[in-house]
Amino acid sequence: MMIKSMTGFGRGEHMKENKKFTVEVKTVNHRYGDFNIKMTKKFSFLESEVKNLLKKYISRGKIDVYISYEDQSEESSSVKVNGPLLKEYKDKLGLIGEEYGIKNDLNLSILSRFPEVLKLEEQKYDEELIWEVLSTAITQAVENVIAMRKKEGASLVLDLNTKLDHMQELTKQIEERSPLVVTEYRERLNSRLQELLSDNTVDENRIAQEVAVFADRCAIDEELVRLESHIKQVRSTLQAKGSVGRKLDFLAQEMNREANTIGSKANDLQITGFAIELKAEIEKIREQIQNIE
Repeated sequence: MMIKSMTGFGRGEHMKENKKFTVEVKTVNHRYGDFNIKMTKKFSFLESEVKNLLKKYISRGKIDVYISYEDQSEESSSVKVNGPLLKEYKDKLGLIGEEYGIKNDLNLSILSRFPEVLKLEEQKYDEELIWEVLSTAITQAVENVIAMRKKEGASLVLDLNTKLDHMQELTKQIEERSPLVVTEYRERLNSRLQELLSDNTVDENRIAQEVAVFADRCAIDEELVRLESHIKQVRSTLQAKGSVGRKLDFLAQEMNREANTIGSKANDLQITGFAIELKAEIEKIREQIQNIE
């Protein structure tokens, strides 16, 4: 089964040469593909690469990606001293003390706190190695997401097919009831005319004309054929590969349109009741479809 939900979570972790990335990917419903990537600024130049890799696996949904990095090398960073700047601070403060008669109480602790005197400098890293480790962690995380989305997608398919079965039962009941509506109308019309006409003379041609007009006005054969066709298309689409959520949403709208027309044209309480039940089932289907990629 290829249908996937848009809800999922996955985690991946990979380390090589003491460079370690941990990636968490969370996805929820969204009409389009909305990627939100949070990672340390020093690797922000890789954001487009991260997004392109994710797009190979995920096409729709709101995708939040959290990337953390850890360098376990003993010499991952070092403290650098800006000697010229330190000397300039010392000299200038000494001149200020002489000029204004202020005691010079400078010491190493004070000087080290001045801006840019001490600077934490990270070791240069191999960009190819960094991407290798990061992409491996991302792939692990997103594969776990896909596994969860497929599992939930399978549950959605089962539920949707159950609802489609109910819709087909309702459609069959409408088909069986529809011919009786015209027959019952003819009988009611004939009975009413018999009551109204004292000589019991009923114009059969006139009744036939009235019944023909009524039958044309409440005919729902075309709507039923289209509704059954849409149900079959939904079932077929649920077996398809790729991103099918938008197509399913369109089909649900079309099914709802046919159910509305059936209810408004039928001119029969039983069929109207079936149509209302159809619409309720279609609405449940639409809610479920919103979670399909």
